[in-house]
Amino acid sequence: MGSVTHASAPPMTRPRLIATDLDGTLLRDDKSVSDRTVAALAAAEEAGIEVFFVTGRPARWMGVVSDHVHGHGLAICANGAAVVDLHRGRQIVQVRELPRETALTVVEELRTAAPDVSFAVERTGGIHYEPQYPQFHLDPGALIAPAEKLLTDEAEYADEPVLKLLAHHTSLVPDEFLGMARTVAGHHAEFTRSSPSALLEVSGPGVSKASTLAGCCAQRGVAAEEVVAFGDMPNDLEMLSWAGTSYAMANAHPAVLAATTHHTLANEEDGVAAVIEQLLELPPAG
Repeated sequence: MGSVTHASAPPMTRPRLIATDLDGTLLRDDKSVSDRTVAALAAAEEAGIEVFFVTGRPARWMGVVSDHVHGHGLAICANGAAVVDLHRGRQIVQVRELPRETALTVVEELRTAAPDVSFAVERTGGIHYEPQYPQFHLDPGALIAPAEKLLTDEAEYADEPVLKLLAHHTSLVPDEFLGMARTVAGHHAEFTRSSPSALLEVSGPGVSKASTLAGCCAQRGVAAEEVVAFGDMPNDLEMLSWAGTSYAMANAHPAVLAATTHHTLANEEDGVAAVIEQLLELPPAG
């Protein structure tokens, strides 16, 4: 087994808050939370360290960790577009929406640049797809229609704010698709990716894991330098850059490994838990 590595000095005191991605980071590949990780999360909370799950997942996919959030009970979902109370049935308590008009503009520009693109629209109440979009997680009651129809103000779910637009391409290289999309439409919205396929996630201007986490920390009087963050994919980069201390998983995307000064074990080896166990050996801040 490998070990936690540091390219610079680790923190000298315990952090006040831990922010961790889920898929590919806290969760194992089978989407489970290991016993070691459950114990580490509980020990951190008992030591007075707040834990925030910060994920691209929607609220309805948070059941896997609902039993492991303590204290405040909050999680940041949809890449920062929603703050969710896991203690209250995954109720969305804050929304940072993608304006419908902005989403329509992105659809138009990506269709021109990549004609084989297909879209899904993630709203607060569920996700809706185009017919060509890969429906790996088709939710009951989802609408199937062109994105332009799904985003009209006459659509059946038009009263539900849009959290994300998803854009999928069957043949483009994922990072090339992301770069192209940012070039043609990045001035309208935030583009990122967390899937191994060419699947882009589009959020409203200024919306990211980092900006929503920063807001949650400000409400608690927690400074960036008092935060330790964990991640593995491009949608984690802003959060990892914002936090005072950041760790990339051994299985992380090359850009994430290059951007972080600390590396830990892979998600399959409980890399987050390994770091938390080390952090708990440090003296409390202050």
